[in-house]
Amino acid sequence: MLVPFEQLPEASRVWIYQCNRTLSTDEISIVNDELKTFLTQWTAHGAQLNAGYDLPYSRFIVLALDQSESGASGCSIDASVRFIQHLEQRFNVDLLDKMNVSYKQGEFVAYKTLLDFKKMAKDKAVSKSTIVFNNLVNNIAEYKSNWEVPAEESWHNRFMSKS
Repeated sequence: MLVPFEQLPEASRVWIYQCNRTLSTDEISIVNDELKTFLTQWTAHGAQLNAGYDLPYSRFIVLALDQSESGASGCSIDASVRFIQHLEQRFNVDLLDKMNVSYKQGEFVAYKTLLDFKKMAKDKAVSKSTIVFNNLVNNIAEYKSNWEVPAEESWHNRFMSKS
C-alpha cells in the first residue's frame, strides 16, 4: 500500500538509489507515476507492504518500507530491484552502481566514480567539509539526520587527507 513518505515511521527501512544524472521534469513525472503503481502493488508473500518514496534533488530514488506489519522478503526485494532496473532501461540511467559517489558542489549535486572521488580527495578538490550523500543509511531517521553530511562524518572520510 502506498503511504506518503512523511507519514511512515522513523524506523522504516530505506533503500537509496542514486542517479548518474538529474532527471528532467518530464522524467520525474513518469517516475512518480510508476513508483505509485509499483508501491501500490508491492507485496511480500501476498501481504501488502506499507511503503512510500522520496525523489530528492531529482537525482535519487528513496524507497521506504514500514516493516512493523509486514517486512520485505527476498522476493519482494528482488521485485523492487527489477523495478529499478526497469527505470534504468527506460531512462538510460545508472541507478544501481554502488561504486559511485554523489556530493554537493555548491547548490548542485555532482556524481563521480569512487576512483575519481578518491583522486579529488587526494588532490584536495573535495574536503572533509564537502557535503556527501551517505546512501548506506538504513531507516528514515538516519536518512533525515545522516544522509547529507560532511564527508568527515561519513564512510567517505577514509579518502580525506589526514592533515
